[in-house]
Amino acid sequence: MHIVNFTPWSALVGGALIGLAAALLALCLGRVAGISGIAGRLFERGTPDRSWRVAFLLGLCAAPWLLAALGFAFEHPSSTSPGLLLGAGVLVGLGTRLANGCTSGHGVCGLARLSGRSLIAVLSFMSAGFVTVWLLRHVVGA
Repeated sequence: MHIVNFTPWSALVGGALIGLAAALLALCLGRVAGISGIAGRLFERGTPDRSWRVAFLLGLCAAPWLLAALGFAFEHPSSTSPGLLLGAGVLVGLGTRLANGCTSGHGVCGLARLSGRSLIAVLSFMSAGFVTVWLLRHVVGA
């Protein structure tokens, strides 16, 4: 994997926009911007607040196309097979259920609220990610 055209400014702006979206959702609706929770509860029976969940997820999916229409260029992020990506997505979904949240819920919102549970979750999944990358690069050779 090669990072092409990385600039700290784009990362800073992207992080600030994620933080702004999380803060606005918390301030306006009193909700945590945890994507797995937003998406997961969308499909539960009797969810009374489907409209904001749908709007949030549609905005999340539409943002890259909107930015592309405004002239920002994006490269396809992966040449990995769709089956492998689907399998990885299922594993991430299982992990978010086991951890009662995901990187956005624990990492962005939970840490900002000084949640000890979120700190443990973030340390756990970041450590697992580091170990996985190291194993893939140095043991498996992928």
